[in-house]
Amino acid sequence: MFSRSIFSLFDKWAEKKDRKPLVLRGARQVGKTTAVDLWAKQFDHYLYFNLDLSDDRKLFESNLEFDKLIESIFFQKNVVRDKGKTLLFIDEIQNSPGAVELLRYFYEKSKNLYVIAAGSLLESLIDRRISFPVGRVEYMIMRPLSFMEYLKAADEERALEELSNIPVKDYAHNRLMELFNRYTLIGGMPEVVRVYLESGDLTYLKTVFDSLIVAYLDDVEKYASNRNQAEVIRHIIMNAFYEAGNRITFQGFGKSNYRSREMGEAFTILEKAMLLALIYPTTALQVPAIPDRRKSPRLQILDTGLVTHFAGLQGELISAPDIDRVFRGRIAEHIVGQEILGADPSPLHGLHFWVREKKQSTAEMDFVFSHSRGIIPIEVKSGSVGRLRSLHQFMDLVDHPFAIRLYGHQLKMDSIKTLSGKPFHLLNLPYYLAGKLDIYLDWFIQKVD
Repeated sequence: MFSRSIFSLFDKWAEKKDRKPLVLRGARQVGKTTAVDLWAKQFDHYLYFNLDLSDDRKLFESNLEFDKLIESIFFQKNVVRDKGKTLLFIDEIQNSPGAVELLRYFYEKSKNLYVIAAGSLLESLIDRRISFPVGRVEYMIMRPLSFMEYLKAADEERALEELSNIPVKDYAHNRLMELFNRYTLIGGMPEVVRVYLESGDLTYLKTVFDSLIVAYLDDVEKYASNRNQAEVIRHIIMNAFYEAGNRITFQGFGKSNYRSREMGEAFTILEKAMLLALIYPTTALQVPAIPDRRKSPRLQILDTGLVTHFAGLQGELISAPDIDRVFRGRIAEHIVGQEILGADPSPLHGLHFWVREKKQSTAEMDFVFSHSRGIIPIEVKSGSVGRLRSLHQFMDLVDHPFAIRLYGHQLKMDSIKTLSGKPFHLLNLPYYLAGKLDIYLDWFIQKVD
């Protein structure tokens, strides 16, 4: 039962005068139901309905007039209507298109009621079997625990205090790096974190990880349209961990004989289910960083802990002096990507990386970050600054002097020149600050301007 950062966002939503029902989106087992249950303690009344249960589902499909439905909802939970502040949580709402349609009436006719809806398979069903009332709901994404949330769960209060300092103090670096390496190893799935913090034993986690994947495989039938598509989705789930952080092609993914079209459709379903993300490159040098979907995407899995477990990297991570040396640097990139994604709950927030437009060029930036000053390059790599050739090429092409590197050492700022002689400023951040990129970027620009 962890305190989650999303609680503060729930608070802001609840304070809105023109509050709409909130649709909480996210992959299965990231803690959506638990988070709402915990946050609900501040309400006078909490009305919970799970539409996996037939009795709860029947109520929302009873075709009652809306006012009578509201009366029935309160009656079923033995609560007097309009007596105190009430939160209504409709869980697994994807099981009832009728309940989805009713969300518009909660907004139009019952604004005094606080309404949240969620569902494990919601993403894969949107636009296919159900349609949310446009303009009558708002959305929020929930992801696995971030590094900050992991520290809260582990009662690492001193580490959290030090991370609140901008900039972080040098004396805290070794301890924060140690904690981040452990977070990278186990990931942010709530059940995995709970078992690890209670036992302190990594061997206990195998059963938990295996159960998660079995649950995802069991769900396939619910969102696949036919048997062949179900087989393709299962193939992706079983092979995606080995390709995490790689640029992929759909044709023959995971050494299969599946065609590009059927593989692409299966990837789209898993992306909607938020079990993975396809990160497409951009060639843009100015905002907006529009992704080019004609180019091959990079594969980002829901949680880095799933990758380290199923790709067999835990032993290597435990002994590695720098996570950049594991999985040819892909684990470092992957956990940084996970932290950047977790920093923003908007469904429009995503990751981008950059490639050079010239056909003969192999220049590629790990990530780019859109900012008011332009598209800021992000390199995830240890080693000397002079070896960051793609970064130098990118900085030669843009009209601003700001760049970021995430690596395994202490925070520092460098004023350097590209290989062709153009001066620029490089902010070197330790990996554990990846979730605070926006804050540190503003601080950095203010310092060097």
